[in-house]
Amino acid sequence: MFFSAKNLSGGYGGVDIIHSCSFEVNKGEIVSILGPNGAGKSTAMKAMLGMLELSSGEVTIDGKDLSNLNTQTRVKLGVSFVPQTKNVFTEMSVQENLEMGGFLRDASYKETIDEIYELFPVLFEKRNQIVGELSGGQRQQVAIGRALMIKPSVLMLDEPTAGVSPIVMDELFDHIQRIKEKNVAILMVEQNARQALNISDRGYVLVMGENKYTGTGSDLLNDSEVRRSFLGG
Repeated sequence: MFFSAKNLSGGYGGVDIIHSCSFEVNKGEIVSILGPNGAGKSTAMKAMLGMLELSSGEVTIDGKDLSNLNTQTRVKLGVSFVPQTKNVFTEMSVQENLEMGGFLRDASYKETIDEIYELFPVLFEKRNQIVGELSGGQRQQVAIGRALMIKPSVLMLDEPTAGVSPIVMDELFDHIQRIKEKNVAILMVEQNARQALNISDRGYVLVMGENKYTGTGSDLLNDSEVRRSFLGG
């Protein structure tokens, strides 16, 4: 697997929130991490990004061990992250937000900005508008666009559709599928489990910080226990 986390245990203040969790995603795949509130989903993602101390486990990208590297180094190696909140500069324009996303780039990033405007046409229309004036769905497009500015090989999304309408959620999932087609490995934490599994190659369901169910998106959608417990019937 291109990006792999094996047997991760860790948390905050010496108390483990996740327990021997494992996740894998290849380039050109969407993998969802699902589960009830408090299951450890966001904690697992932060662990993979190096934002909390692990008591055990390892994270690798293309065979390279990231476990002892800080977050900024992981980003430089191609791992990009969109947090659920505080993921844009609301007092800056769309264009300025994207330029801020390219600060780690050594080369010119104009071509990358053009690619992002092609992916998110509404951002091109509003490129000079202050992000704080945009709708929730448009802000999420800015946040994802910023994360793509480093041309990541792995894109990690924490609740990308939180707080948006069903129509906007479908639009965001369409954009995420288009990013997948660019051979990016996408790992996302998502509360809208049924919709996420519909576009996911594979999924992991966490319960109490542990891997409870793992399978393809369709397998999990059709698993009676998963449906009853997490998909509303």
